[in-house]
Amino acid sequence: MMILANRLIRYSDLKPCTNAFIDTRSPGSDKKENFTLIGPGVAENPDQHIHISIPHGFNIGGARQPAGCLNSQHSHLTEEVFVIHQGTWSFISGVNADDGKVILNKGDIISIPTDIFRGFENVGDDIGYLHAVLGGDDPGRVLWAPQVFELAKEYGLVLLEDGSLVDTTSGETIPDDKEPMPITSAQQIAEHRVVDSVDMESIVQRFDTFSWNKNTGLAQFDGVEEVALVGPENQSEDLPAAKLDWQHNFVVRGLKLKKHAEIPEHIRYEEEVIFVQQGQFEITASGETLLLGKGDTFTTPIDLARSFKQKGEEECILYITRRHNNPKAPTFI
Repeated sequence: MMILANRLIRYSDLKPCTNAFIDTRSPGSDKKENFTLIGPGVAENPDQHIHISIPHGFNIGGARQPAGCLNSQHSHLTEEVFVIHQGTWSFISGVNADDGKVILNKGDIISIPTDIFRGFENVGDDIGYLHAVLGGDDPGRVLWAPQVFELAKEYGLVLLEDGSLVDTTSGETIPDDKEPMPITSAQQIAEHRVVDSVDMESIVQRFDTFSWNKNTGLAQFDGVEEVALVGPENQSEDLPAAKLDWQHNFVVRGLKLKKHAEIPEHIRYEEEVIFVQQGQFEITASGETLLLGKGDTFTTPIDLARSFKQKGEEECILYITRRHNNPKAPTFI
């Protein structure tokens, strides 16, 4: 039985939804592609494709946008983490997108807490892609800024209280037993923080400032380095607190595999999601071997023994998400 292949999502096989949210017809936002890789996600369109529906305690998603494409101001009920896979991105805070702004580049990571209105725009010259982690098996629905509702209505989209969308341009009407989602109130807005550009920078970890470690959980071997990017200190993995150190109920680690580096067979006690930022590596488990490349995503079952091997000329950089605030150390076979 193929175990590994069913857990692999190739970047080239991603299936986007181009009308996942209420703002997908609004000028400036109508070219974005949303992806739900792992978990139910938060899409408002029931036709959104889910690549792997297995609960992990967090959701993995993605956003691909051309230059100048904007994701409108909104907030979530759980933390939202983004890794910049490609492109240059502006993250903007405030219900009216005028509180603060920070620019992120390839490899940078940002964790946006729950009580902040945020939007993001590809401000580079090419297609950009974000790898996203959203907390919880059920992260709840998106809370949109009031102006998003008003603009969507002009283009025929109405968001209902149950989180679904009605497209009036295709003849759909609001069902008798359902009501439109109320426009976000002044009280709801007041429950959010005003976050300026300095505060926005404080929730960013820059790739060129990563504090790569050796002699940690997975970095006990030649050519392997590890860094804590999201989560508190974890003594079992010998990892210090990340800059983004508050509790998310998941952690994010960076793993660097230099040329010919190998990590021998080991097991983990949480499902781990591996995202390939750059380079190539092999994962072997249960007699299967898969080669993963840039942009690919893989989730390993709990307790399944696995080994890693760097491949190719370029060093491999992985971003790894695991459930819980203090995941257990790996056990080497």
